[in-house]
Amino acid sequence: MAQIVEDVSRTFNEFLLIPGLTTKECIPDQICLKTPLVKHKKGQIPEIKLNIPFVSAIMQSVSDDHMAIALARNGGLSFIFGSQSIQDQAEMVKRVKKYKAGFVVSDANLTPENTLRDVIALKQRKGFSTIGITDDGTSNGVLLGLVTSRDYRPGIDDENKKIKEFMTPSSKLITGKFGISLDEANDKIWDNKLNTLPIIDDSNHLRYFVFRKDYDGHQNNPNELLDSHKRLLVGAGINTRDYKERIPRLVESGVDVLCIDSSDGFSEWQKDTIQFVRDNYGDTVKIGAGNVVDKDGFLYLTEAGADFIKVGIGGGSICITREQKGIGRGQASALIEVAKARDDYYKEKGIYIPICSDGGIVQDYHMALALAMGADFLMMGRYFARFDESPTKKLMLGGSYVKEYWGEGSNRARNWQRYDMGGNDSLKFEEGVDSYVPYAGKLKDNLNITLGKIKSTMCSCGATSISELKRLAKITMVSSTSIIEGGAHDVILKETKTNDV
Repeated sequence: MAQIVEDVSRTFNEFLLIPGLTTKECIPDQICLKTPLVKHKKGQIPEIKLNIPFVSAIMQSVSDDHMAIALARNGGLSFIFGSQSIQDQAEMVKRVKKYKAGFVVSDANLTPENTLRDVIALKQRKGFSTIGITDDGTSNGVLLGLVTSRDYRPGIDDENKKIKEFMTPSSKLITGKFGISLDEANDKIWDNKLNTLPIIDDSNHLRYFVFRKDYDGHQNNPNELLDSHKRLLVGAGINTRDYKERIPRLVESGVDVLCIDSSDGFSEWQKDTIQFVRDNYGDTVKIGAGNVVDKDGFLYLTEAGADFIKVGIGGGSICITREQKGIGRGQASALIEVAKARDDYYKEKGIYIPICSDGGIVQDYHMALALAMGADFLMMGRYFARFDESPTKKLMLGGSYVKEYWGEGSNRARNWQRYDMGGNDSLKFEEGVDSYVPYAGKLKDNLNITLGKIKSTMCSCGATSISELKRLAKITMVSSTSIIEGGAHDVILKETKTNDV
């Protein structure tokens, strides 16, 4: 007969945190939510750290370039969905990396002999309103001028007019010399009341642009997750089918970290995919793996070389893997076992493997529970699908606004690679549903409320960091009766709204 695991499969809803001593240092402004994203040796700093412990799920209805930009600007990271063409996914990665870079390589350039029609077409195609005018129309040609939206009037000016007739010539431009620091460039922008500062070399070749909006954006988003070139960080999901073609294109596009997207990661397919990365890129390309629900799955992917490991099977709100196949585990039970395996591995080997809790989050306080139980960061789909920045439509349904939300295993997504067992495609069946989630507004507004709740919980536990929360937190199981007691009861409620997920 099968091996029987005696422990009950438990969810976050069956636990509560017991308050610890709240010291005078435990105030929300002093809570640090930074957390490692990738593995590192004892005493070393991980190459990638998150400023908040959130990543968005690898889903068509959640993580495109718009979500990736919004989340990275607020300290988290998105894994752009892989159930699309390699070219389209790579283009999404490029758009995130080019969104904000401090020193920006110009991606919209023309020559003085081009026309206003070319300017309008380029703006529509690229979305940029600042166009560098160079002698050869390239990003590194000799800078001859600049065109912005203030230099012409669409629909009024003759579209056949040559750019040289209305551009701002280089003789009238304030520029910075190649080698100038970003602080110096920003000072020059402010001192001269500029929106754009072109950076040129000694031969007057255009090297970069520095934009005022980037400085303003950073002041409003101090938690921005940036690389060493001041560009936003972005991840991408991959599968175990076309990884040999997909990974090189994503790396070329500037992706910062990859993650194998699978409902069941305890497989040789994932080991082969990780090995491909190590053989071709060594440790320079970071790759996460999963999902697993126990010690054996964690150790298998750890030995395969994963940089982080996702935990959770069947706990997502749109996932029906447990219902269809009878596999999975309560998210709390899975996380507790894997976290212990992670800690034991760290003690034995001196290598810390971050784990990501994926699924099972219903209430905001479940996030704090997941972190206390050992998760380094959380992957969420439904939470982020509700916001303006997700790629789905906002609809009116039953008098309320909703957004569409569907699983990668649904017929709508048809992301069968995520559930690949190496068999015949005709055997594929749905492991996800097509649904709606209540519309919640802007990501930043909701995120601030959620992070405020987590910080408040950490203060009550006497912890000022996620690592302290794991060490100091006390967790108790709850009975069905105490769950009822924990909510509003024995009163007549007025109609209220909630910001929980």
